[in-house]
Amino acid sequence: MSFVMPFGRIHHDDIALVGTKNASLGEMFNTLTSAGIRIPDGFAVTVAAYHYFLATNRLEEKLQEVLDTLDTDTLANLPEVGAACRALVKDAELHANIKVEILAAYAAVNPDAKFTFAVRSSATAEDLPEASFAGQHESFLNVGGTDELLLAIQNCYVSLFTDRAIKYRLDNGFAHMQVGLSVGVQRMVRADLGSAGVAFTVDPESGNDQVIYLTSAWGLGENVGQGAVVPDEFYIFKAAIGQYPRTIVNRRLGAKENKMVYSEDKEQPLANVETTQAERSQYSLSDEDVQTLGAWCLHIEQHYGVPMDIEWAKDGLSNELFIVHARAENIHRNHHEIVLKEYHLRTAAKPVCKGSAVGRAVVSGRACIVNSLADASKVQLGDIIIADVTNSDWHAMLRRAASIVTNKGGRTSHASIVARELGIHAVVGTGNATTKLHDGQIITVACNNGGEGRIYDGRLEWQETVIDLDPQVPTRTQPMLILGNPGRAFSLARYPCQGIGLLRTEFIIANNIRIHPMALVKFAALPDSQDKQAIEAITRNQQDKKQYFIDLLAEAVALVAAAFYPRDVIVRMSDFKSSEYAQLLGGLTFEPKEENPMLGFRGASRYCHPDYRDGFGLECEAMRVVRNEMGLTNVKLMIPYCRTVEEGNKVLQTMASFGLARGDNGLEVYVMAEIPSNVILAKEFAEIFDGFSIGSNDLTQLTLGIDRDSVTISELFDENNPAVKKMLSMVIREAKASGVKIGLCGQAPSDYPEFVRFLVAEGIDSISFNADALLKGIEKIQSAEAGRPDC
Repeated sequence: MSFVMPFGRIHHDDIALVGTKNASLGEMFNTLTSAGIRIPDGFAVTVAAYHYFLATNRLEEKLQEVLDTLDTDTLANLPEVGAACRALVKDAELHANIKVEILAAYAAVNPDAKFTFAVRSSATAEDLPEASFAGQHESFLNVGGTDELLLAIQNCYVSLFTDRAIKYRLDNGFAHMQVGLSVGVQRMVRADLGSAGVAFTVDPESGNDQVIYLTSAWGLGENVGQGAVVPDEFYIFKAAIGQYPRTIVNRRLGAKENKMVYSEDKEQPLANVETTQAERSQYSLSDEDVQTLGAWCLHIEQHYGVPMDIEWAKDGLSNELFIVHARAENIHRNHHEIVLKEYHLRTAAKPVCKGSAVGRAVVSGRACIVNSLADASKVQLGDIIIADVTNSDWHAMLRRAASIVTNKGGRTSHASIVARELGIHAVVGTGNATTKLHDGQIITVACNNGGEGRIYDGRLEWQETVIDLDPQVPTRTQPMLILGNPGRAFSLARYPCQGIGLLRTEFIIANNIRIHPMALVKFAALPDSQDKQAIEAITRNQQDKKQYFIDLLAEAVALVAAAFYPRDVIVRMSDFKSSEYAQLLGGLTFEPKEENPMLGFRGASRYCHPDYRDGFGLECEAMRVVRNEMGLTNVKLMIPYCRTVEEGNKVLQTMASFGLARGDNGLEVYVMAEIPSNVILAKEFAEIFDGFSIGSNDLTQLTLGIDRDSVTISELFDENNPAVKKMLSMVIREAKASGVKIGLCGQAPSDYPEFVRFLVAEGIDSISFNADALLKGIEKIQSAEAGRPDC
């Protein structure tokens, strides 16, 4: 009988001997270190040692007798039963035979007694698809010396009988005495002087498998897992790993309010201290480290053959990265939704607070502020629990909740993991929910806006729509989506579409960037103003202010392109009018005042003009980065409002001068067909562009001579007007004759389903819909192509 196994002797099929955590560590230690992945050395105290401990102290019958007294209906005596069990285990002794093997293994991995260790429970029933046991059993960090080590191992045994662990086993149908416990003893990584976090090899919300989602915060990783901080977040594009220089396609700076470090107090070996302002304002990992971890995570996923949930740490002394744990990701691994519910708020309201969304639902209910387990009695079924952070002791209480809202934490925190496990949604990292909300307040928690979760006062009205995710019958005419908000990309990528027919960069510039590109190009020349001060504050971490625009635009587009990869994502270059550009920070300095901005300085004319050419250069550089440095070659570009063929040639030459030559690396450039000249000279435009996308709103406006924003004559604006349809027919037929692609990305097919039959009959290649109109649109395409009259 072996009571200790070094990691070097452990493999993934040794779960019965060393539990799931240790089996995973041993497997990686033995098979992945040769690939350059660092796993801290250590050993496992086996399940056999635990059973020997029970047997030599005659604990099994005693524990069972106590557990048999538990009132399993009301759990009224759970505290007394749990305390009695813990006392029995705590007062027992580790047999000398166990101690001898533990101390010998300890000496082998710590010959100079210079390391401290993490001592972690590793149960045989952990990390299962049906029950993760997240946070149910204890871990002890920074354990130094043999006495502390032996005590920590025994305390792991004690943690099998915490109230929460007993309740969790009952809830999940596990017999108490059949769960075996191993203990992992692993060298501590000095992350207290560095950083740590968690990575998922799929997007944790949607299950999208094109990306790796990684979180990071200063100090030991427990703060990230417990949700005590809002961490930094990174998305890594898998297909770029090893192929392209930049694999990070999106990032978000977290607040990182605290960091867990070692303490001089032997009674409290760990302490949570506030981070400095400098630490909060910078990322806790370098890009190089993120990309290294991304490559490691992909290698681990490929080794196991399933999506993985991975813990990592960076040693602040050696600057080395380590993988400290990996388990199968169970939420999405075996869960393939056939339908998806989408939620749309009908009530317009201002949110009380915001945070990161976990899940996609909307729910209303009574707010219940919870500070500790002592508040459990006031939580009623269907309440929305509001807390600073959640705790692993709270599992039974959280089961009653309709939703969870926390001040702290990210999407890999305890609250997030439990919410997914329970099938409810949550908003984490709000910063102020416990002060902005109060007990008994009726609130609405909405996670229907991409990655942002919002909490509203009162019971709002919303609409639920069921999206059928079953594969659709293929159609000749490709159904595609119109998208403005990149935050919705992962959710929408699950829709049965062929990609994005129109990604509006205006939303990204207005909401993410907020600064006029020329104000960044010519920042030094800006007059002193509130706008200049605001730009300086926003871009304070950028040595080159132009890089701020490039990075944010590139990463917003890349997030969408990675979510839909390898499907096409057609990105329209900015199509603000001068009056809209003027509203950006610094915009008034660079924009003319026009009587009719709709027909003025916009689109292609702007791109080649000396007053904006360098601003267009920032857009081009962002797209060059996305395609050539991140490997997202599914991105195609589209030029709006191109009045003449000569102007089209100028734009293409300008793009080439900025490193975006049509044809290079497979780059396709489309043009919007939204001006009568585009229709009349469609053959000539088709000779210089790869295709057309019809903008039916502007084409209708310019064909009928109607200002589409005019309320007075709004009833005359009609895409079904014969003149408009004739224009559409002409440009579609000329595109087909010229052998180039043509689609439509206007509003008409979303608003008027009968419009689809006309487009299909004309032979259009693709039709782009708003998300809420996609399924109906697909039905209409199928009906039209089949010649049925129900369109």
